[in-house]
Amino acid sequence: MNPIKKIYCRTFQTAFKIAIPFLPYRKPKLIHSITKLPEAIAKENAKRVLLVTDKGIRKAGLDKEIIDTLTAQGIEVTIYDRTQPNPTIRNIEEGAAIYQLKRCQMLIALGGGSPIDCAKGIGARIARPHKPINKMKGVLKVLKPIPPLVAIPTTAGTGSECTLAAVISDPEHQQKYPINDFVLIPRYALLDPKMTMTLPPFLTATTGLDALTHAVEAYIGNSTTKDTRKESLKAISLIFANIEKAYDNPTDLEARKNMANAAYLAGLAFTKSYVGYVHAIAHSLGGFYQIAHGHANAVILPIMLKAYGNTIHNKLKRCAIVANLATEETNPAIAAQDFIEAIDKLNERFAIPTTFEKIKKEDIPLLAKHADKEANSLYPVPVLMDAKELEPYYYQLINKEEIYGS
Repeated sequence: MNPIKKIYCRTFQTAFKIAIPFLPYRKPKLIHSITKLPEAIAKENAKRVLLVTDKGIRKAGLDKEIIDTLTAQGIEVTIYDRTQPNPTIRNIEEGAAIYQLKRCQMLIALGGGSPIDCAKGIGARIARPHKPINKMKGVLKVLKPIPPLVAIPTTAGTGSECTLAAVISDPEHQQKYPINDFVLIPRYALLDPKMTMTLPPFLTATTGLDALTHAVEAYIGNSTTKDTRKESLKAISLIFANIEKAYDNPTDLEARKNMANAAYLAGLAFTKSYVGYVHAIAHSLGGFYQIAHGHANAVILPIMLKAYGNTIHNKLKRCAIVANLATEETNPAIAAQDFIEAIDKLNERFAIPTTFEKIKKEDIPLLAKHADKEANSLYPVPVLMDAKELEPYYYQLINKEEIYGS
């Protein structure tokens, strides 16, 4: 990256870090049981709600208890279940139209990051009916309060139930971009580990490693606070202690609860301290090829941690210590290497493919430009890289036969 751009990026990031104590961050009000959901809705004086979810959630029957509980209390529930794995502009426009048609007063998001992000996008369009969603990408482009939102995660990964971000896909232009605004932080988060028990093992693994990516990128960046460092390390500790238990035994309620708490803590951390190039690259892959975000993060994380080199050894040592992979006496370089290798071993343990056949070599320059545009200058990464410097990491994700012709 050229020196002038570096100076601009670091100045921009420093200004944001200084501003953190003065910005209107807030935590959602926590609910721990579906039976308490009508009370939250009553507090908002709402009688009609839009439940935003997807077909898979409905097929699994995870919405039934919610619908039954609310209708028993005289609350009218309208359902939007067409959310795609990477929520699209069309999803948001459809959901917003239904919300207005049914004169809804509140949003409930049920699912992984996609339904929650979709609900945030719907809320943004309700708040700004004359502003297209693509005009809200970036930072502080919504500004007006969205309808009250209850986020009910069915995965322990995205942390979207407590963040100010929504990630939207634009298939027409093969883009995937974040919208960041304080008004998008859900009013309530309902954390019920039973909601994650039907999650298939592969998704338990990739969403768990998504949460790990949030915690690690928040921790190694340059905009941490005392609180976000604490939240990140606690999340890392919980994930390493519980992800394999949840993977091996889906009905282990304690492990599921700990993973849900880890995802929530990681969400709190990165919504203040931001993420980094792992996410920027993953978003570009999601936009171009619809590669699942958690899967992409799981694969890219160890690659980028190696790329940052000794600039993050001391920080990765702290991560390794809380993951029970190192002690205070361990050399930082060795601790960092052990931590990265532990992530690689988790990918292997969970049979997560570490290359993506969908990636085309001719697309890489454009993919890298998208990642550059998203990350710089907002993400306070340990080492700044421009598009050209990011390109080699895409080649590491290509099927080896495509690279070497073997």
